[in-house]
Amino acid sequence: MTSADLGMPPVLDPVHADRAVRLAAPRGYCAGVDRAVITVEKALELYGAPVYVRKQIVHNKHVVANLEQRGAIFVEEVAEVPEGATVVFSAHGVSPEVHRQSAERNLKTIDATCPLVTKVHHEARRFASDDYDILLIGHEGHEEVEGTAGEAPEHIQLVQTPEDVATIQVRDPERVAWLSQTTLSVDETMTIVAAIRERFPALLDPPSDDICYATQNRQQAVKTIAPDADLVIVVGSTNSSNSVRLVEVALEQGAKAAYLVDDAGEIDEAWLDGVRTVSVSSGASVPDDLVDGVLAYLSERGFPDAEAVRTAEESLIFALPPELRRDMRAAGIR
Repeated sequence: MTSADLGMPPVLDPVHADRAVRLAAPRGYCAGVDRAVITVEKALELYGAPVYVRKQIVHNKHVVANLEQRGAIFVEEVAEVPEGATVVFSAHGVSPEVHRQSAERNLKTIDATCPLVTKVHHEARRFASDDYDILLIGHEGHEEVEGTAGEAPEHIQLVQTPEDVATIQVRDPERVAWLSQTTLSVDETMTIVAAIRERFPALLDPPSDDICYATQNRQQAVKTIAPDADLVIVVGSTNSSNSVRLVEVALEQGAKAAYLVDDAGEIDEAWLDGVRTVSVSSGASVPDDLVDGVLAYLSERGFPDAEAVRTAEESLIFALPPELRRDMRAAGIR
């Protein structure tokens, strides 16, 4: 009979007694991702399959595959959506041009843009209406950057690194403002802002920090669990900007090694050689079951149950898009 059979905690093998697994909290789904995924699920329930989605609804291949199995069809552009069909815009947001193209094709649009991204769009329009040159800190080609830049293309230029600042050309150094992609590293963004301000001292800040609360919270949690970790495993897809940043933050904070995996199947068992402390986190578009799979993998290899290390509480919930809520009420769906 084992100690577990007696209702007692399991006795670790003495060789493994000093092992530890620490689990970042908060981690995983943020309010914007949760809203976007539920939006597609409810649209499928309400309108039936297929429901088209422009771009990946969130940057996670497992989430996308699950929604595809339920009848969602992911497309790159609205030109691929049959005229008159239903299309959901992803959490990363779209430009006014995409809205115009959708109207031309008589598409029924449901905008699942994260409200925090929508806030940045509002700021871009406001700065542009005041005739500021806007420096958008972000990564070229990211959907969020494309959507924000599309709000005022004649006013916005992209800044990706501190080195880019030297080549910036503006019309009036006294009328320059900055905005940022919401999923960046907080520290990296503020380094770029400092370089911009050194060149343009009159630089105007957005009314509030544009790095979203969830990105900041997840980075702070990793900063707490990374410094004495032999290994940090971040669950997330490679096209997820905030997940990639978590790996970088872990290494910057002193983790001996850090890797990004989509799921437990991507873990290389050799990573565990000589490892005593493993810290685990996940990006803002990662469902809990994928993290549970990583913890089970570690448990099967002699690591103890994870200890949650909580650095912040999150209670924010975003309402579903108003156009979807209206149709749900009419159909009696809750």
